[in-house]
Amino acid sequence: MYWLELAGEEDAFAAFEASTAATGVDLLGPGVASAGSIGRDGSSIARLAYTRAAHDAIARTDADLAGATAALEAAPLDRTGSVAVRARNVRNTTDVSTSEAERELGGVLVDRGFDVDLDDPDHVLRALFSAGERAEHGAVPGADGGDASVCALGWVAVEAARDFAPKPTDRPFFQPGSMAPADARAYVNLSGVAPGRTLLDPMCGTGGLPLEAGLVGDDALACDAQRKMVRGTRANLREYVGDASDGPSWHVARGDATDLPLRDDAVDAVAFDAPYGRQSKIARHELTDLVSGALVEAARVAPRALLVADRDWRVEARAAGWTVDAVFERRVHRSLTRHVLVLDRP
Repeated sequence: MYWLELAGEEDAFAAFEASTAATGVDLLGPGVASAGSIGRDGSSIARLAYTRAAHDAIARTDADLAGATAALEAAPLDRTGSVAVRARNVRNTTDVSTSEAERELGGVLVDRGFDVDLDDPDHVLRALFSAGERAEHGAVPGADGGDASVCALGWVAVEAARDFAPKPTDRPFFQPGSMAPADARAYVNLSGVAPGRTLLDPMCGTGGLPLEAGLVGDDALACDAQRKMVRGTRANLREYVGDASDGPSWHVARGDATDLPLRDDAVDAVAFDAPYGRQSKIARHELTDLVSGALVEAARVAPRALLVADRDWRVEARAAGWTVDAVFERRVHRSLTRHVLVLDRP
């Protein structure tokens, strides 16, 4: 069993992303989830955008210091060597003093024969204190709503690298409306690709999705109808992923998302950020034809897809032959909410 400390403010979304790297993800409280397993080396956890760390579970109790101290005193501890304690008041949802918690829990470990080393410990014990309301019912397994109070005690197993590309304005090529790097990384993960698998972005824009795919070792194909986007995406990939011959394979070309020059089942997943109606010069009926056609082509070339848009395209996705695995609405600012569809081919 593992405890996951989630990042961001959208637990259902973060837990769903975590489920691409761990099994049996179940929300326990705001910013905290459990998982049954995280793979042999935890490398899939390390690439997550909205998980901070995974911890080998020691104990779980209510979000108060007395309960945490009693749980640690009673728990079997299968480690030797030096330790440090790091307490987190997740999102400031409790009145627990983290400094007091670290002293109290550190004292328990000393009483049980451990040496404390705050600079370079062999093991780090993390105490996650969280209280509040869980995610809405049905968002992810175990997200049954209502109040939750939890302290999850565990040894740090894997810390997520969260080594995203620089923010879009700092890249060689930038256009307004570019996606935040953490979001792009999460969408790549939701597509299900991994090292040795290929992601296709048929509307690549400035290349945020293929860029994050390349940074975590996935192969990437990208195309766009505009030449400047093709040139710009190539520049960004060269700057941060490097020569395709030295690392993950990538290729960018000018192309039509509704008529891809690819054979059936050519890639492992498709992910794209569709044009937004308010910002695009494309007429509404033309935009519908574009996205519908892209969804049909995506179903031809890949078994899984991830669509990001400023509206809900579920009707068109089902008409293109997809089943809808998950739907999220993610507020960006007052005038923009992104709709995220995770799609599987039957």
